[in-house]
Amino acid sequence: MNEGINRPWHKFYTEKNKSVFKIPNLSLYQMLEETVQKYPNSTAIIYEGETVTYQTLKDKIDRLANAWKQLGIKKSERIGLMLGNHPDYIICYYAAQMLGATVVQVNPKYTPRELLEIINDAGIQFIVASATNCYLLREVEKEVQFQFVFLSNNDSVRQNNASLSSPTYSIDKLIHDFSLLENYEEINITEDIAVIQYTGGTTGKVKGAMLTHYNLLANVVQSYSMYNERLEDGKETTLLATPLYHVYAMTAGMNLSIFSGHTLLVVSTFDVDKVLLLIKKYRPTFFPGVPTMYNAFVNHPHVHKYGLDSFKVCSSGSAPLPPDILHRFEKTSGVSILEGFGMSETSPTSHRSPINAPRKIGSVGIPVPLTDSKVVDNSGNEVEVGVTGELIIKGPQVMKGYWNKPRETKEVLHNGWLYTGDLATMDRDGYFYIVGRKKEMIISGGFNIYPQEVEGVLYDHPAVKEAAVIGIPHKYSGEQVKAFVVLKEGKTITEEELLNHCYKHLTRYKVPKQFEVRKSLPRNTVGKLLKRVLIEEERNK
Repeated sequence: MNEGINRPWHKFYTEKNKSVFKIPNLSLYQMLEETVQKYPNSTAIIYEGETVTYQTLKDKIDRLANAWKQLGIKKSERIGLMLGNHPDYIICYYAAQMLGATVVQVNPKYTPRELLEIINDAGIQFIVASATNCYLLREVEKEVQFQFVFLSNNDSVRQNNASLSSPTYSIDKLIHDFSLLENYEEINITEDIAVIQYTGGTTGKVKGAMLTHYNLLANVVQSYSMYNERLEDGKETTLLATPLYHVYAMTAGMNLSIFSGHTLLVVSTFDVDKVLLLIKKYRPTFFPGVPTMYNAFVNHPHVHKYGLDSFKVCSSGSAPLPPDILHRFEKTSGVSILEGFGMSETSPTSHRSPINAPRKIGSVGIPVPLTDSKVVDNSGNEVEVGVTGELIIKGPQVMKGYWNKPRETKEVLHNGWLYTGDLATMDRDGYFYIVGRKKEMIISGGFNIYPQEVEGVLYDHPAVKEAAVIGIPHKYSGEQVKAFVVLKEGKTITEEELLNHCYKHLTRYKVPKQFEVRKSLPRNTVGKLLKRVLIEEERNK
């Protein structure tokens, strides 16, 4: 990092931050092994009232890895991991890492078409799934054949796998039947791919980000350094409610907690009532959440009764967090939410609000340690402070490239810099602000309009629960602004009221020309808004 880059954010790194800026020369499995040596009898997992110690967790991992090795799974082969939040996810993930295999993250809620696209692109011959997802596997088996299918949720395996044509094994039975594997596979941490994380971006066309062991462990250490002033190794409990197949939960939830010797309170499905009961019972101290979860907490009528003040650190990822929700959660819990920015391509975290520095609402914070970040114009030149341009990132967490997509890789990686496609500004202190997606920017009558700014104004209206803004084609101005809003329960509003609210806070050309009130907005399973669905709906009208 000697390119003469302006790094005003460095002044916010404390001595305790700097003390952990070194990335260990370890694979992900070796990282787990080190934690087990430190905390063998500490609780690693709490799931549905049952606990698993770190030593027991490692034993299960080593037995499954031995079973897989005997079945012929080799280094670099891709294993599809299609599970929700369950201890088997953690066991399978690290068993694959022990063998040097590559985990391909798969959303268990995919349709057969979506699943086939990833299976074919990654060349998946082995897949781990919940027994309740056998119906999905049966559909894809019409077009592909797996070497082996491994099923979780053992109680329902027999009744669900009868019609699978691929050889099928129960994970529980393999762990029971096989002995410990004594030696892990040798790993080149900077070259060997630990995870392929698929991302659709704004186009909807999937690309697999290749994340090495070094990428992922680097991002664990980067996140650790941002939180270590408030969290103690071996003494914290992480509320793991964000889906593990999402890169944010995988790194900031599971891997970070295992690196730190924390207890993982694993939540299978986010149900706000059930999660609040778990918070009250287990008093978790760290929560890597997403905006939809924070929204559910603050809108729960009895949230004050469940002890959210147990949290020491809360972070938010996957989507922008509306300021109203942030303020209400902080008032309820007494803990600040550390906003940030990340992508599948950056393992995922590149920016985070510093824990002991001035709060700047609306900012995604500063680059995490060992990361450089710039805002550039269309020619790649750094712009002045406060000027909008494309956010680019350089650091040890930046992916190796896209799986089997050299052209797409060259489009986004230039001299080690990742061109994110996100529009941003940087202030004089080195705090960054995401303005919107480059491809989502609306150009109306020659003026640039950033959807996130308009959405922020809509969120400020007391009747609005959710908002999304897109550009729709217009004969004369090129594009016009259209806003979709979801109202809070029991609230009503007229288009005139929304217009008047926007006119008070926005220059005239930024004010939406159309409003549509909906019961809900299209989102993926971690709550990320799917604007392309809204755009497609408008195009099809």
